[in-house]
Amino acid sequence: WFFWGYSLAFAPTAKNGFIGNLTHFGLINVLGNPAPATPLIPELVFSFFQMEFACVTAAILMGGIAERGRVLPAVVLIFLWTTIVYCPLAYWVWGANGWAMKWGVLDFAGGGPVEIGSGVSGLAFSWVLGRRSEKELLNFRPHNVSIVGLGTSLLWFGWLGFNGGSAFGANLRAVIAIWNTMIAAAFGGAVWCLLDFRIERRWTMVGFCSGTIAGLVAATPSSGFVYPWASVIIGALAGAVCNFATKIKFLIRVDDALDLFAEHAVGGIVGLILTAFFASPTVIGLDSVNLNLPGGWVNHHWKQLYIQFAYVCATCGYSFVVTAILAKVIDSIPGLHLRNTAEAEKRGMDEIEIGEFASDYIEIRRDFTDGAAPFDSTDGKGAFFYPHVAAGDRHGHVEVSFANPHLREQQQHQPPEQPEPSYHIESVSEKTENTVAPTSPP
Repeated sequence: WFFWGYSLAFAPTAKNGFIGNLTHFGLINVLGNPAPATPLIPELVFSFFQMEFACVTAAILMGGIAERGRVLPAVVLIFLWTTIVYCPLAYWVWGANGWAMKWGVLDFAGGGPVEIGSGVSGLAFSWVLGRRSEKELLNFRPHNVSIVGLGTSLLWFGWLGFNGGSAFGANLRAVIAIWNTMIAAAFGGAVWCLLDFRIERRWTMVGFCSGTIAGLVAATPSSGFVYPWASVIIGALAGAVCNFATKIKFLIRVDDALDLFAEHAVGGIVGLILTAFFASPTVIGLDSVNLNLPGGWVNHHWKQLYIQFAYVCATCGYSFVVTAILAKVIDSIPGLHLRNTAEAEKRGMDEIEIGEFASDYIEIRRDFTDGAAPFDSTDGKGAFFYPHVAAGDRHGHVEVSFANPHLREQQQHQPPEQPEPSYHIESVSEKTENTVAPTSPP
């Protein structure tokens, strides 16, 4: 974003309607001039705020690699994807000369670039990666419901700033955007929870959190255009439609592990289409800047519906096709294969790709030297060996022994301990394979 992302997404001198230019490469001349999208804030502030939109979009898309993707190729893909997918999408609707901006598309805070961009691209990414092992999906469930609830509450709070800040000032339009975001999220969560209750007879936290996200997503394109009463409808419909959309991945056999398509793409589509019905010029003009936009069907501006629909089709098609091609190309490069091995998938990405565990319930490794043996610089002579360890990964090593040379010398001259009998310690994957469920008594 610093080098060329902002310039490609918002350069005001580009005239092609598709993507910006390199006028602001490295934030050149991005200082106190009015921002290209609003005269209310300096461009330097605007560029940083918009960077957070790009960051959160990339973070959502990274969910496509869940439990089977390699980190390094995914990082390469995200860097390139932001350049050739996100930046054009942002320029279309927010750039001064973007085709969607000139055509009159209403997208307040990123229904196209952020939500459809991440959701449809996530579907394409998951399709290229392929499905996880069916064995790994037999007991697929949330890792920690408490963390799901905590994360959703933080996300909900942040989303108020995400949408409210898109009014670019402390004005009534910002406040109404915050109200709309709150209402849509609440009704989305309630409707999703009710739909799940009809099947499970439980009021699930994960269901409520999922519906909340659906409502927040739908509010993203609509919150700065509609009255609060319309957000009741938008949130409720988003919760219902996104709930049923979670079944699409089973129909098309694409392993969208985090429901990026069902939550973000479908939620963004719902918000964009309903904006065509409920957008009000009165609400739009509350920032005292956008005073000439016609609104939607509530103001008899009938053609807004096909404008919004065409924009949805364009963003969906571009995101899926370009992301799929980009993923295929990167996957074909030696050393950048997107997917990990079957054995790595069985052992888990935490162990294989990251080497750290969110919750180490089964202590496979307590000391640093209990895993793969570090390189022995003594060439097998038996002298005391002090491995180089990463900061924060010194489990079982007394810190003073690294700093006190006298203690090291004493340790070096200690007689060798008698070897203990060796036992085979099963790995988690071996325990899983060797465990047989007890049969019920006759």
